[in-house]
Amino acid sequence: MGVMFGIMWASAFTSARVIVQYAPPLYALAVRFLLSGIFAVLLARAMGQSWHLTRRQWIATLVFGVAQNALYLGLNFVAMQTIEASLAAIVASTMPLLVAFASWTVFRERIRPLSVAGLVAGVVGVALIMGARLQGQVDMFGLGLCVVGVVSLTVATLSVRGASSGGNFLMVVGLQMLVGSAVLWVPALAFETFDVTLTWQLGVAFTYTVIVPGIGATLIWFMLVDRIGATPAAVFHFLTPFFGVLTAALLLGEKLGSMDIVGVLIITSGILAVQMSRQKPA
Repeated sequence: MGVMFGIMWASAFTSARVIVQYAPPLYALAVRFLLSGIFAVLLARAMGQSWHLTRRQWIATLVFGVAQNALYLGLNFVAMQTIEASLAAIVASTMPLLVAFASWTVFRERIRPLSVAGLVAGVVGVALIMGARLQGQVDMFGLGLCVVGVVSLTVATLSVRGASSGGNFLMVVGLQMLVGSAVLWVPALAFETFDVTLTWQLGVAFTYTVIVPGIGATLIWFMLVDRIGATPAAVFHFLTPFFGVLTAALLLGEKLGSMDIVGVLIITSGILAVQMSRQKPA
């Protein structure tokens, strides 16, 4: 589930890069979440799931919808108008460290030495993959938006704890998307002009984003956090840069170098270390 999430989530950077070339980012996200939310809610109802959620689930749904969909993705979509998708990916990949730190300081969750070593390995692997891609001029405003976004993603990840009880995962996914859409319409109407260039590239990228990263990856993420916890699940975000680069290489013809392979091997060892640290001694 973690690897599948990593692939689906990373591919969103490529599709987002395509979308913002043909459509205003906030309008595109608001429409995306509206369509994804309606589809997910209808599918959840067809599966017999209820929208009568527990109090904790409603709180988590609201926080997740605002923090991940409106803030994290909204800020990243805007940022990718001026910075490379790879830079946005490496900033987002620091989230596991932020989640681990918050879990330790706020929730008093014990972090084992092997888990700390795994987190460090993940950072090293990400740095190797992205090191050559961070050369040259960087738009500091866009970078700042990504930093605020990753903090919001950390809050969203921790909020999933409250959505893990009571079932109705797909319904929660759909409702939090509708929350994100509602919030995003406000800045979109206030600051953007609805200027869309209709192309087949936009159609394919938008449809893919709605279905795969939008519904599929988010549903898997909720299930993953419920199954193994926020900190171990967050570690799979370290896979985002490699799979993001791989997707861009396959679809956009970008270069895939030897350091990318070395980096993903280090990341894999880090993920393995974090997961092994969860095993109780016999």
